[in-house]
Amino acid sequence: MSKKIIIPTILFIAVFILSFIILFENKEDNLPNNTAEENQQTEESQIILFYGDGCPACAVVEDYIGENNIQERVEFEQKEVYYNKKNADELSEKAKTCGISANSIQIPFLWDGSKCFVGSQTIIDFFNQKLK
Repeated sequence: MSKKIIIPTILFIAVFILSFIILFENKEDNLPNNTAEENQQTEESQIILFYGDGCPACAVVEDYIGENNIQERVEFEQKEVYYNKKNADELSEKAKTCGISANSIQIPFLWDGSKCFVGSQTIIDFFNQKLK
């Protein structure tokens, strides 16, 4: 009598698991096929300003951004690097693409998607150019 219950239960579980496997595979097929290169191009097309809390040169850029409403006029992201290792690692990667060694990186540092800009006046000049 117990065999009559066990066999249908095992069959039910097997069908249930198979249904989930098939469903999961179909969802993967419907996902967009973004390659790593496409993701990198999207990531690199955005402007990123790297700064450090307490950095005097960064404060100059921050004041300029606030006084000129730059965030409302130019789309860019700001990332703090003193207290955020992930952001600091990303800064190192961007600097490396510009030929800047890890021990030569300075902030404020701006990545425009292809070029690096270092120093408050250089970054202010970049934003002024963007506004034209």
